[in-house]
Amino acid sequence: MALGRTHTYEVAVRWTGNRGTGTSGYRDYGRDHDVETDGRPGIEGSSDPAFRGDKSRWNPELLLVAALSECHLLSYLHHCAVSGVVVTGYTDAALGTMEQEGNGGRFTEVVLRPRITVASPDMVEAAVRLHEDAHRDCFIASSVNFPVRHEPDVQAEAVT
Repeated sequence: MALGRTHTYEVAVRWTGNRGTGTSGYRDYGRDHDVETDGRPGIEGSSDPAFRGDKSRWNPELLLVAALSECHLLSYLHHCAVSGVVVTGYTDAALGTMEQEGNGGRFTEVVLRPRITVASPDMVEAAVRLHEDAHRDCFIASSVNFPVRHEPDVQAEAVT
């Protein structure tokens, strides 16, 4: 059996929430941090506001849901392109659900709700079906231990 290729992804996370006394107390430090990698804009991160974070910054939970949505989008566009389905518009309103148990917790599911426009009505059926292939090949969805469901809405472009 041939070995697959290995890809690595390096990011730097730098805590910026020291208010002068470090983590001397639970309420004495900020959860703010920066996420960076070479050649890309940084991401201002924090914890979820429920955990004393800054609601104007990205948190790990949002980033996980975004990663699942992005990965599905990219896998889906690939499958459409090689299958002759012309996608002309794509938006997603993804929703992740996490349950907290004591000091821990876990995601119980993420629901992707892509709204897709295709070039012609004869592409709609295939466009719906290709979500299964996209999900199967999404690297991020294959890496999580909770369900990632899809509720696609595919429409053909309006004829003018």
